[in-house]
Amino acid sequence: MDERAFYTESQVTKPATLNCPSCRTSAEYDLRWMLRRKKDRLPGGADERDRAKFQKAQSYMVLLDDKVMCKNLRCRKRFDVSGIKTMAFLET
Repeated sequence: MDERAFYTESQVTKPATLNCPSCRTSAEYDLRWMLRRKKDRLPGGADERDRAKFQKAQSYMVLLDDKVMCKNLRCRKRFDVSGIKTMAFLET
């Protein structure tokens, strides 16, 4: 069974304060995250190995944006998102 069957997926935007390395201005950017929440029960047709995987599965978020464009109108350069973890586990 595919591991994606254990989760419900949705996209969420969360704000983050980032600094542009070119012009050194600080601004708040909305970053897109893929939110994967663990389902409350195991899908049908699962065997013992799938049950063990489902017990260990946790809800988590994965960062989708790796570059953002500077909000300073004079700069407008694209830069890498740094200083933010690309994956975060959620508490239940």
